[in-house]
Formats: sequence, structure tokens, C-alpha cells
Amino acid sequence: MIPSGHAAIAGLWVYLHTQPLLWLTATLAAYAIGVVLHERAGRSPLVNTVAVAVALLVSMLLATGTSYATYFDGAKFVHFLLGPATVALAVPLFRNRQVVARAIMPIAAALLAGSLTAACSAMAIAWALGATWQTVLSLAPKSVTTPIAMGVSERIGGSPSLTAVLVILTGIVGAVIATPLLNVLGVRDWRARGFAVGLAAHGLGTARAFQVHEMAGTFAGIAVGLNGIATAVLVPLLIEFLR
Repeated sequence: MIPSGHAAIAGLWVYLHTQPLLWLTATLAAYAIGVVLHERAGRSPLVNTVAVAVALLVSMLLATGTSYATYFDGAKFVHFLLGPATVALAVPLFRNRQVVARAIMPIAAALLAGSLTAACSAMAIAWALGATWQTVLSLAPKSVTTPIAMGVSERIGGSPSLTAVLVILTGIVGAVIATPLLNVLGVRDWRARGFAVGLAAHGLGTARAFQVHEMAGTFAGIAVGLNGIATAVLVPLLIEFLR
């Protein structure tokens, strides 16, 4: 007997669901769709490639009842590539090393001010809105890359899983609003624009910065690394002071 349409689709899904390359393919397809939509929107920051891909993948996981663990098991090769991609940030840094060397003092000042502002402002707003103390703590490292943020969150008493979600949201929002916001503020220096985006929106902001200008991407990459170190040192000290 030839199975009905619904039964055939269900049978196909059961088969595909067991294949390790399914979610890797889905991830790449979602990102490709995001790229196409981003290009068709005139590269508008409001149509962010990563945001589109995340929305598509989350919708697919919810629709199929697939757990994150199952998804990650199939798509972990993309996670592995984060390492080489991060190391690759050293290439534009090396090419622009003389420009970076001349801006050491402004970088140090911006790092200190930006790192403390990113943590304190998020905590203060959450506290004013009546969030629990654990939620407030989970927000403190939301502007650094996920592994560092989760480690800092666990150390200070926050929720690492909540922090991971907040980090992703911070990166997406930062990548979307950074360009129009900096344009409105009249910031024209690519070094300042890039460093601000990288510090506030970590890797996703850095990816957006590279789409706009190489110099902005270079300084965004510097900000990601330095802010990770600064947050790991300063936030625990800040929490101890507040306690």
C-alpha cells in the first residue's frame, strides 16, 4: 500500500532526524537564506543575517520538537569552526598593527569605560525593573563572548544558561542597531565605531563591523578579546564590592 502524504512525510522525517548532517545542513541553509534576504534588503542592518538564521532554526526546532542537544550534536562542526574563525581575526590585526599601536591609550581608556558601563548599566536597569538578584548577576557579563560570559556568570552566582541567551540577544541587537545608531551620533572614525561595536556586541557585532569596513572589523576584534579579559577580572570585583 502506498502511504498517504502525511505518513510519507512523517516517515521521511523519522529517517532524516537520525542523520548527523541534517542539522548542519539546516544551519548552513538558514544562514544562506539570511544572506540572500540581507542582500535583497540593500544590506540593511535591520535584516541581520544571523538574526534571520536564528529565527529560522528556532522555528524549525520548535515545530519539530527537537531538543537543543540533538541539534547541537548534528551542528557541532559549525561550533568547532568558531576557533579558527576567531584566530583568523589576527590577520587584519597584523595588517593594521601600526594603526593599532598608535591608538593604545585610547583603546585602554575605551576598554575600561566600556566594560564597566556594559556591566553596570545592564545590572542597574534590571535591578530598577525588579529583576531577581540572580538575573541581575546573569546580565553582568552579557557583552562578552559566550564561553567567557558563562564562566563569569557561574563564578559570581548567576545562571550560565540565562547568560548564554542574554549574550546571543545582546549580539543580535548590537549588530542590528550599531550602524544606524553610530550614524545618528555622528561617529565617523572607523576605529571608534569598530571598537564600540566589538565591546558591546562581541562576535556578532564584530562580524557586522567587518561587513561595513575592515578597519572597523579590526578594532572590533581587538575589543572582543580585551573585553573578555577585562570582564573576567572586573565583574567579579564589582560584584564583591556591591555585596
